[in-house]
Formats: sequence, C-alpha cells, structure tokens
Amino acid sequence: MTLNSLEYCTVETSDGINLNARIFKPIKDLNDGTGIVLVLPYSILGGSQSLLKGIALGLSTKGFRTIVFDMRGVLVYPQEGLFSRDLLKFVMLWLSANGPLIICLANRILLWVPLQANLDQIFRVCKWFSQNLSASRLLLVGSFAGAPISGSALDKMEQVVGFVSLGYPFGQTASILFGRHHKSIQSPKPKLFVMGTRDGFTSVRTVGEQIEVCGRPCQNPST
Repeated sequence: MTLNSLEYCTVETSDGINLNARIFKPIKDLNDGTGIVLVLPYSILGGSQSLLKGIALGLSTKGFRTIVFDMRGVLVYPQEGLFSRDLLKFVMLWLSANGPLIICLANRILLWVPLQANLDQIFRVCKWFSQNLSASRLLLVGSFAGAPISGSALDKMEQVVGFVSLGYPFGQTASILFGRHHKSIQSPKPKLFVMGTRDGFTSVRTVGEQIEVCGRPCQNPST
C-alpha cells in the first residue's frame, strides 16, 4: 500500500527555533480525529526523525495520520550523534560501579539539559498537528530517550489521550539522565510499554516494578 501523501513542514518553538517535521497521511483516513506524534531520541544521542520513518509509514498504512520531527540540535551534531548508544551505556555503567555519590553528582551536572525546553518542542508539535490537521485526539509514541520525554508531556495537554513507550530506559544507570521523568508516567491516562527481554538499560524485573506504580491496574503480558 502506498501513501496518499508525504508532507514536509516546520514547527516553531517558543524561543524561535524551527523544528523540521514530516507528516505521513494515509490513503484512507480513519476520520476519527486521531493523530499520532512520534517522539525521537535526544539529538545529542544521535536521534533524528529518520529513525522512526518506518514506524510512521506503517501507522499511515493502517489509516493513522502520523508526524515525526527532529528535536532541536539534529543539524548541529554529526549524523551519528555526539555519543553512540554503546558509549553512553559504558559511561553510565562506569558511573554506577563507582558509587551513588558519583551518580548523584552526574545527575546534577546533566540537569543542563532543560526539561521545559524538551517539553516545549512536544507541545508545539502537538498543537500544530491538532490545529492544522484537525486532530482532536493525539497519541504520543516515544522511542528510547524519546519515551521519558514524551511521557512527561502526557498530562500536560488535553488533546493527548494516551502514551506508547518503545524501550523506556528505566533502571539505576538510566535514571542518571531520565529519572526526573519517571513520576509523569503515573498518569491515569492509558499507557503501553513495549520492552525487550534483553534491553541493555532495563531488566525485566525493573519493568515489572515500574508497571506497578503506573497509576492504574495494568496488564502485563508474558509474550
């Protein structure tokens, strides 16, 4: 099945930064006012909208209007990002092995990544999508580092009705970067967590512990 259309656009943030975005429109729209916003990993970690192109394409063939966008900084850093996933994992494991004090200090240092600036990008994209494509119901889908960022926006917009996480980085080492986002997933809105049993950052046990505090009874399929 081919796309009806693929459109390019830019979305301006509150401080005047233009975010590049692509809209995937299906041949046959479900016409139920639903739109899907895919949230990318941090650009500093090598993320760009191209990483979620396949998912966006698949969703559009099912009748869902979908938007992907580059978080700020994508054109500033090299194509592979400032840090590779393996290097980031090594650094966080080293910090974990060298005691909680170092983790605490690292967490304070990494607070230079402004939470509100990241949320503002999601707000602006969601608002643009809702207004320009008449999407009254939005589903946030976050991948890896994009999962905790989009999860923090879950209760910030009335139009957002649910959240899907692909590889949410839980766990002690991952909390160095993303721990401040964890509380937001206690929202009563519907949530789906898709995790691999051999995820490099999060164990199956940790996922189970986090599911228990997600804000409402959840199903935990064994498959």
